[in-house]
Amino acid sequence: MAIAIAVISCQNFPLSKHPSSAVTIKLSGWAGNPIEQQLLKQLLQDFEAQHPDIKVRYEVISDQYMDVITTRLIGEAAPDIFYMESLEAPFFMGQNILEPLNSYITPEFDLEDFEESLLANFKDENFIYGLPKDYSTLALFYNKKAFASAGLSRPPSTWDELRSYSQQLTGKVNRYGFGVTPKLSYQAYKIAAFGGKVVDENGYAAFATPEALRGLQLVIDQYQKDGTSAQATDVGTNSGTEMFGQSKVAMVIEGNWAIPYLETTFPQLEFATAEVPTINNKKGTMVFTVAYVMNKQSQHKAAAWELISFLTGKEGMAKWTGTGFALPTRKSVAKQLGYDRDSLRSPLVAGVNYATMWQLGNYPGAIANNFDNQFISALLGQQSFKSAMLRAQNAANQQIIARE
Repeated sequence: MAIAIAVISCQNFPLSKHPSSAVTIKLSGWAGNPIEQQLLKQLLQDFEAQHPDIKVRYEVISDQYMDVITTRLIGEAAPDIFYMESLEAPFFMGQNILEPLNSYITPEFDLEDFEESLLANFKDENFIYGLPKDYSTLALFYNKKAFASAGLSRPPSTWDELRSYSQQLTGKVNRYGFGVTPKLSYQAYKIAAFGGKVVDENGYAAFATPEALRGLQLVIDQYQKDGTSAQATDVGTNSGTEMFGQSKVAMVIEGNWAIPYLETTFPQLEFATAEVPTINNKKGTMVFTVAYVMNKQSQHKAAAWELISFLTGKEGMAKWTGTGFALPTRKSVAKQLGYDRDSLRSPLVAGVNYATMWQLGNYPGAIANNFDNQFISALLGQQSFKSAMLRAQNAANQQIIARE
């Protein structure tokens, strides 16, 4: 496995006075937004105040996160606890480098309180290797002023309606009706809508099957035939959220992270959210989640568990997700915070019950990178759609075979 050298920026929080016998554990994660960093800092302060015999050293890995973690694990210098995205979990769970958490979990911890679909991302053969700290699904964001100007009184409920709305909205208040993000992470649920799979039961890419192509064809047709959708680069922006915020598009499908960004960066924007329109009479969306995992080589596993259980316990999670920048993975905390009744977040919460997990087997990079490169090329008309997907699938599977 090739390992990239990354720049690492560390933040240590000397949060309180510790007895000389205090155990120091290291927690590593990637850099989030300032709100996230401040919330975590406060949580670690609370933890240390309640556990004077444990000191936490928090390290922010600012670039090439998984490469750095992998290098540390190989070199036996990995943190005691670190973030693990659901996408990366299958490979790492099979490498005997994560500590199973089953023996640490007590009835009082209330494991049943977690959304099972989220917890499943970090389970392998009945072993639990991580506890999800938060999540997001995808939802439809739409410009209320643009809808009103086009005489549209409600969000589209089906994909056919979305395409019709997009035609009515294009060239009016907004330049385009719909903003598309052609990455696999935003498209996999469309493949599932027609019974297709991104990855087959043997772990190989399978997104060029007829069923998969039916879902993806919707994106191609709207972009090429209708001319009513745009990528971020088409309108001079960097992301789907930004092109929506700048009113370059009237609708976009994004996650919970878009809400605080839009409210802060574009305070004059009047927008609402809805569940992703159905495709082939089926509800669908994506779900992304991140867990705290424990290094199997940790010398301080008891202390590491104390921190994990604090951060993912009911009190810690309520503080972590209380501002709305992230959604809680515990059902009781979600109910307490009322996000299922929140006008902007309730469609995101509803989606967790039917979402497609963002997991691609043991070699996600090979699958996602080849898909993204070829799908964008097909979207732009540089090659035929079917041949592009076959080329991507074959290249991904050749890379997987070479690594097995």
